[in-house]
Order: sequence, then C-alpha cells, then structure tokens
Amino acid sequence: MFLSRMENHCFLLFVFVFQAIFILILYRSGPSRVFRGFVEAPQVVVVDYSKPHDVYTNLSLFTRAPSEDTKPYCSAQSPVLVGPLTITFKALPSERMIIKRNPFVQSGGHYKPPHCFPRYKSAILVAYRNQEKKLRHLLYYIHPFLQRQQLSYTIYLIQQVGTGSFNRAKLLNVGVREAMKDEEWDCLVLHDIDLVPENDYNLYICDEYYPKHMASAIDKFQYTLPYKSFFGGVSALTPEHYMKMNGFPNTYWGDGGENDDIATRIHLAGMKIVRTSPHLGRYRVMDYKEETEIPDPWRRPPSQHNTRKTWKADGMNTLQFRLLSRTKHPLYTKITVDIGYVPPFS
Repeated sequence: MFLSRMENHCFLLFVFVFQAIFILILYRSGPSRVFRGFVEAPQVVVVDYSKPHDVYTNLSLFTRAPSEDTKPYCSAQSPVLVGPLTITFKALPSERMIIKRNPFVQSGGHYKPPHCFPRYKSAILVAYRNQEKKLRHLLYYIHPFLQRQQLSYTIYLIQQVGTGSFNRAKLLNVGVREAMKDEEWDCLVLHDIDLVPENDYNLYICDEYYPKHMASAIDKFQYTLPYKSFFGGVSALTPEHYMKMNGFPNTYWGDGGENDDIATRIHLAGMKIVRTSPHLGRYRVMDYKEETEIPDPWRRPPSQHNTRKTWKADGMNTLQFRLLSRTKHPLYTKITVDIGYVPPFS
C-alpha cells in the first residue's frame, strides 16, 4: 500500500514537472510555433540546384473534387513540391499559352485549389509601369509556383499613370488598400516584377510574429545579401504588421531608397526582420533593357529622409490617390491609379 502511494506521488510529480516545462516552452516560443514543427515543417527540403524541375511538374495531379461537401482540407505540406526549379528568360511566353497552362486560375488572377480547402490566403502585390515582357515572364512562373503550395491567392498589378517618377512604395500602399477590400488576406506578399523564385519550398506565407524578407539570395548579388538591413525584392507581411509600421513611405520618387526606410520603420514599430534561409530564398533577376527606362532599385543614392521623424506621418495614414480603373484580366487584377507627383525635397 505504501509503495502504491509513493508511485502515485511520483507520477503526479512527473505530470506537474512536464506541464511546467510545456507551459514554459509555450511562453517562450508561442503555441503556434510549437505545433508548427509537428504539422507544417517539411520532412524533406530539396536544395540540389544541379537537378532543377519544370515549374509545371505534377500540377495535373490536382483535379477538381467531385463536390464541395466532400472536399478535404489541403495537407499541411503540399505533395507536389519538388524544390529547385528551371528558370529561363530566353523565350517570351504568350498570354494565351500562360492561360492554357493554368486552367484553374479564375478571372482577376484568383486561384484556390480545386481539390482541397486552402489553409492560407495570400495577396501578391506587384508595382507596375510599362513592363509587359517582365510581367509575362513573372506570370508564367509565379502562377504554377503558388499553385504547387496549395494556396488561395490573387495577383494584383498596381499600375502608375502619368509622367512622374516611379513610386514603388506608394503603389504598394495603394495595392494593400485595394486588396483588403476583396478579402481578409492572411498575408501580403510585396513582389518586384523582375524577380522569379527558384525553389518552391520558399513558401509564400507570412511569419506570424514579424515581417519576413523572402528574397534573401538573389543571383545578381551572388546569392548573398548586399548589406545586412536589405529588405528589397520580395517580402511578406501580415495586414497587422503592415498597419503597425504605417505601411510603406509615400515620398520616395524614383530613387529606390524606400527599402532602407522600410527596414528602419519595422524596427521603430517594435518588430524585427526575419528572413527565408538563403538556400530556399533564391531568386533570378530578369536582366534585359526595357523600352521605358526605370531607375535601378539596387543602385540608389543615400537617403535624404529622416525615417525616425517621418514614419508615423508618412504612410497608410496619409495615403492619397485617384483610382482610375480596376480591371479583372485572365491572369491578374489591374488597379490603375494616379498617385500624383511631388518632387522630392522641393
């Protein structure tokens, strides 16, 4: 009897210690991160770039479910991810061919898996101005890339009109404002038009806690960061992240210096930058001349902005623009806007 009582006490003590340790883990890491390791972490991540695959490989395995009533939730890890992808810009794909190869993409560039209920919804936002060739290359690769990840997504093209200098950051602010009218997106992916991802394990979903920089290894920079605080190319933020940092600045016209401003305001808003690991966050840059010259965002002059003083008064809370049209094309939704032009530091 005495031994039985001792065993019970020991068992209860063990349960108490186990619960205390578990609660401590939850407190330090957050519950979603604990469980994410069990249900979402890829079991095998392929990083052998000497053996790339076609981006459309195995997409035909996704067929429409017989009925919505019997449709299951998508698996935590997509069964058709292959890792490294073959990327080439030698032949320009036609819009008709892209449409034919993506039969489940709906009007406006919207997609949801035909065979399962998606676990995640991402809006892909692209600032645009007279870059038709780059647009077609991006659409050819990005549509199947996102479908492989079993996401629900829409591609938004935010087009600037007029003769003023290009303002990428303000256009993305407009894109966020307009996209959030359509859906309560889980993630806002802000995407340069001339970058194509090389590995489909680079998931286009947000980090729960912090803004995520996804283009951590670009071929133009020998697959390394050009500098420590770099936040250009492709990034992913939840709507909460975006509003907490007051979005992007509206006052960078043509020089591309908004990337440093954005990195600074992330820290000023009490957050930090997390990055996709370099062996997954690899991107190819399209490197041919455009009919319309656009300033190179990688070669920018030192910023003349004082972000610490301006970030709370320059962003989503002061965004002004004139919506000219909103058109659903077969592969994307185009939002055409007049964002005005204010010469910097005039």
